[in-house]
Amino acid sequence: MRILHVGKYYAPQRGGIERCTQDLAEWMRDRGHAAAALVHQPAGRRHAESATVDGIEVVRAGCLAAPLYTPLSPAFALHLARLLRSFRPDVLHLHLPNPSAFWALTSPAARRLPWVVHWHAEVPTDTPDWRLRAAYRVYRPFEQALLRRAAAVVTTSEAYGAASRALAPWRAKTRAIPLGIGPAPAVAAAPPDWPTGTGLRLLAVGRFSAYKGFDVLLAALARTPAAGLVLIGQGEEAPRLAALADRLGIAARVRFAGAVDDAVLAAAYVAADAVVLPSLDRGEAFGVVLLEAMRAGRAVIASDVPGSGIASVVGDDAGLRVAPGDAGDLAAAIALLGGDPARRDRLGAAGRARWEARFTLDRSAAQFLDLYTEIIAGVSGRR
Repeated sequence: MRILHVGKYYAPQRGGIERCTQDLAEWMRDRGHAAAALVHQPAGRRHAESATVDGIEVVRAGCLAAPLYTPLSPAFALHLARLLRSFRPDVLHLHLPNPSAFWALTSPAARRLPWVVHWHAEVPTDTPDWRLRAAYRVYRPFEQALLRRAAAVVTTSEAYGAASRALAPWRAKTRAIPLGIGPAPAVAAAPPDWPTGTGLRLLAVGRFSAYKGFDVLLAALARTPAAGLVLIGQGEEAPRLAALADRLGIAARVRFAGAVDDAVLAAAYVAADAVVLPSLDRGEAFGVVLLEAMRAGRAVIASDVPGSGIASVVGDDAGLRVAPGDAGDLAAAIALLGGDPARRDRLGAAGRARWEARFTLDRSAAQFLDLYTEIIAGVSGRR
């Protein structure tokens, strides 16, 4: 079987979608299938690049810029056409949101193949950013055309799919396949240092974007003096978050660790007492960070975002769920775990068991392999 992934980025660029794309491609490779990926260069790198990354052919189209998280790549259609000819895939796996995936609609060669549309997240129609709302009015007709043409649509949770107005016309061909992750890296590494003189060691990981709610976490930290925080990640909100920590008088209890490699990240989870995911809206569709924490046996505190998959990941036994955007509720949960180490241990053990039972890479990828087989057989049967 030959699978062509079309996404925004690929390793070493980091993110939940990028992680999923790489993991699925390498899992298929290890089982005798061929996988390739067509993605973008980071914003500003205008020259295309093709390389084999751990056995996966990765073509990175040049990217002029990435306004509103949208890579602009005029040559993307050309690279897609070339890959369709040279790689000759049996199935297209389109990772959304990604406007460049719309080029498949214009390609006769692509339209002859079955498509999996992987619905990682959507543009929230109630976003306060008027630019996103305006852009979505242009984006939506192409999105719906892609969904209409897809052989199957995959969401990361049943809750996210059920809450999606964009997917409502396509329920019959939509199914949920939760994300999964493999074992932690075997390479030993030292974790980031937590701020000295603090008690409960909190960890938060993710892109520094407004929807992640890290400002709410800092406000909650200001109410819990017996806790210290390591923030791993980078992004456009970094200067504002650093200034907020200063203004709240908690800069000494916060360490901005920046981007780290997988080994250091895994060590950070092990060294933490609890992991916090304070996201504000359905921009957080699933929360791979939660899986990483659960794999490490760490209790989690997560925002209970309506219509998100977060609740399906954490369940009732792997952590505490709090109201999105409520610094007081989050502070109370932090204080509760800070004063009850035995509870932290119980939640962490339950989370580890939950990851092993529901959210391993093997479990997730095997469902995709079954789906590929099903839709390829469907196309063959119609010929």
